[in-house]
Amino acid sequence: MDKSQEEIDQMYMRLAINEAIKAREIGEVPIGAIIVKDDEVISTAFNLRESEKRAVAHAELLAIDRACKKVDSWRLEGATLYVTLEPCAMCSGAIVLSRIHRVVFGAADPKGGCAGTLMNLLQEERFNHQCDVTAGILAEECGELLTSFFQQLRKKKKEHKKIQNMESDL
Repeated sequence: MDKSQEEIDQMYMRLAINEAIKAREIGEVPIGAIIVKDDEVISTAFNLRESEKRAVAHAELLAIDRACKKVDSWRLEGATLYVTLEPCAMCSGAIVLSRIHRVVFGAADPKGGCAGTLMNLLQEERFNHQCDVTAGILAEECGELLTSFFQQLRKKKKEHKKIQNMESDL
């Protein structure tokens, strides 16, 4: 029995979630991405902005860079990008420029999403390439990774501030 497209998307999104978990484990914002071409995962990546101290070390850009090296071309025609969070403007630009055919994302990004939330750069008809977009695959799981990460971060900051206040009272 053949798998439905939704089942395939969920299977690959779980791999992207695994990448996001790797990011979380090293203190990075948990965003993961994978690129699939011809039913083969050709690259995986997770967010490394804090570790590398580089604004451009987004999961999508790292995955695109690795995929281009693997296929020995800047064109990723026929490829699908799976990412746990809706791509931002920078990543959307790279996705369009690399000619990725399809983007599948998990959680929407109300503050920076450029695949349909704030705007839709991936399907902007004035560009010379547009992507098919599928939103909301395993959105709850993807969103929960981010929500719990930021809750923990806020809790740590609050505890740190409390300790600083106690020390200054001494």
